[in-house]
Amino acid sequence: MTESLDTSKIKSWRSIITLIVFVITNIIVLFPFHVPVYLPRWLVNGFLDLLSTLRIMPRRSRSRYNTKKSAFVKLSFPLNFVTVPLIADLFLLAIIAIGRQEVHDGTLGADGIVPIDIMAFFLTLAYIAISIDASGLIRFLAFKVLQKGGKVGHRLFFYLYAFFFGLGTFIGNDPIILSGTAFLAYMTRVSSNIVHPRAWIHSQFAVANIASAILVSSNPTNLVLAGAFQIKFIVYTANMIVPVVVTAIVIFPFLLYIIFADESLIPLSIEMHQLTEAEKARAPVNPNIPNARGVAEEEEENDDEQGKQLSLEEIMNPFLDKKGAGFGAFIMAATLITVLAMNASSQKDHERPVFWATVPAAFVMFCWDVGFGWYHRHDTREIAAKGRQELEDARAEKDMRKKEEQELQSEKSSPEMMGLDRSEQCDASDMRHRSEHTDDDMSLGAADSSLDTRTPHHDSETPLSGSVLVDKEKFPELQQHGVIAMDSKQLALTSSPEALDTRQTTDTTDVEKREHSDQEENGPRTLFSLSADLYRWLQETFPTVTVVVSHMPFPLVPFAFAMFVLVQALVTKGWVPVFAYGWNHWVNKTGTVGAVGGMGFLSVILCNFAGTNIGTTILLSRVIQAWEQISVETGIPISDRTWWATIYSMALGVNFGAFSTAFSASLAGLLWRDILRRKHIRVGSLEFARVNLPIIAIAMVVGCVVLIGEVYLVRGTQPHQPV
Repeated sequence: MTESLDTSKIKSWRSIITLIVFVITNIIVLFPFHVPVYLPRWLVNGFLDLLSTLRIMPRRSRSRYNTKKSAFVKLSFPLNFVTVPLIADLFLLAIIAIGRQEVHDGTLGADGIVPIDIMAFFLTLAYIAISIDASGLIRFLAFKVLQKGGKVGHRLFFYLYAFFFGLGTFIGNDPIILSGTAFLAYMTRVSSNIVHPRAWIHSQFAVANIASAILVSSNPTNLVLAGAFQIKFIVYTANMIVPVVVTAIVIFPFLLYIIFADESLIPLSIEMHQLTEAEKARAPVNPNIPNARGVAEEEEENDDEQGKQLSLEEIMNPFLDKKGAGFGAFIMAATLITVLAMNASSQKDHERPVFWATVPAAFVMFCWDVGFGWYHRHDTREIAAKGRQELEDARAEKDMRKKEEQELQSEKSSPEMMGLDRSEQCDASDMRHRSEHTDDDMSLGAADSSLDTRTPHHDSETPLSGSVLVDKEKFPELQQHGVIAMDSKQLALTSSPEALDTRQTTDTTDVEKREHSDQEENGPRTLFSLSADLYRWLQETFPTVTVVVSHMPFPLVPFAFAMFVLVQALVTKGWVPVFAYGWNHWVNKTGTVGAVGGMGFLSVILCNFAGTNIGTTILLSRVIQAWEQISVETGIPISDRTWWATIYSMALGVNFGAFSTAFSASLAGLLWRDILRRKHIRVGSLEFARVNLPIIAIAMVVGCVVLIGEVYLVRGTQPHQPV
């Protein structure tokens, strides 16, 4: 460790480049973007042709139209929190700024921080938590809270605030954000006098991250911190619970009466749309099953009365898998108790990794989800098939109506029709429609005598127009012949390419799409098509498992490992000791109060500029470890009070810092923004910072003041003994 405190290394060019790369990496993580990459068209075509030859992807269609194409193909390469740290590590490896030791310590662990154990623990516990969420338990409980709160706005705001805090304490912030954000988006949408959901969604995001500071298992930042300083889980909770709970209590009236003191945000009385008796009696649908709600899934996105009614139906008639929710809650409780017991009973020399408890528990939960899905596979497949057919029929009908409108528009703008006056146009249109009625009725009569009414008629010289088949209002007599009963494939046949060719359609985009779809349907099977079929089969057979796996925070794994390696590079290149000497000087000048205030401020700020709160925790943990070594070498001890005040103020900062000034302050913030965007709620970066600044300021001041009082009561001035 003595070598790592050598600050003379920062003068080397590799050390300077390492710091520059670290700073640039964190800036790009804060402001991700895409880089255009131009490749020769012949190279791209050759590669795609090779994939087609190997039957990895479908055969490529060659357009029959002569279109000028550039010699290069533009591709977009994402630079974000997943790709940039990896590129930074590879670059440092290429210039030999880091080597095997940094990669080893950044993945397998060093100085009490074991990234691979942390990731195994976090991912397995996350599977259990997300599986509980997929059972519908969180939405169901939120619905019960909504019922309890009734129409009194302030009371409902308090109930939801307390509910999210209590639940987030045990299962973490991610499941709360997954279900709670969507629930609030629907609730505020179907309320007629909540003008903007700002107060509800920002309060929920803040309280979920405040609650995640209590248990070590609730946030990966807590795992890093507990591992770095060998803190028992029960000891961590005992020191954090008072500052966190007091912060949550004090901040509530600030949110209600100061920050969001506007009746358009939190009305005194909430007016919501009401469900009909038929809608209340309707059985709730499992949202994990694909296309389970049929056309309602698309109509719900429309910002009209019908969309709001469907949203209201989803929150007022929630789905709940009682068996799955009960089993998941039991597994989660048993796992947390086992983890606490293992951690408390483990000795320093013989510590048992806590993932020994979470991996078997997650496997049991996975087996339950698989077995439950397989047992009910016939029901879920039938629901998915009906919903998919309903959706396809609705889309086909919509396409037919759109084509009819285009035809009518083109006929009105034709030269022959333009030369007629309005009355002549009407006469010509009536004659055309009467002619079409006559021809269609004759064709249908012939079809009734020789073919089943559900079979497309291909022998008629004049093919039936698909738009006519679905126009129930203009041509009600067609319904008597059973034409409207055709399914989507038969509707597609009636609007076949031959019919389009008779209209002399020259839309190259439609032609290329049609050729591509024909090749996919009639061509040989490919890896792409097999993968799509397999994924759909998994969705319909094991809906819970598929949804849980899709929501797992897998991008966190490469990001965390790459950030561990980058911080380890700062350690070996002398930068972390420089930061540690600066911190040592600050604490010597300001004492315990300055340590709490300074670390709280640094941790919140760095969450926004040092690779989210996970990167901040990794960096600051290394700095504090180097600070401890400095005190040993200089012979100036750190008091027990100052030491633990510094660590727990960092714990407050890295958890609370998630709701500060940037979405990228935490991965939870990025998830929260994406969910809101899918629900048509846009939260800009400036609005996010403007709303959160007073919240984080009050939360950190209250939390740090309570922490100072706590450490002065329970900690003494005796020298801290290094572990």
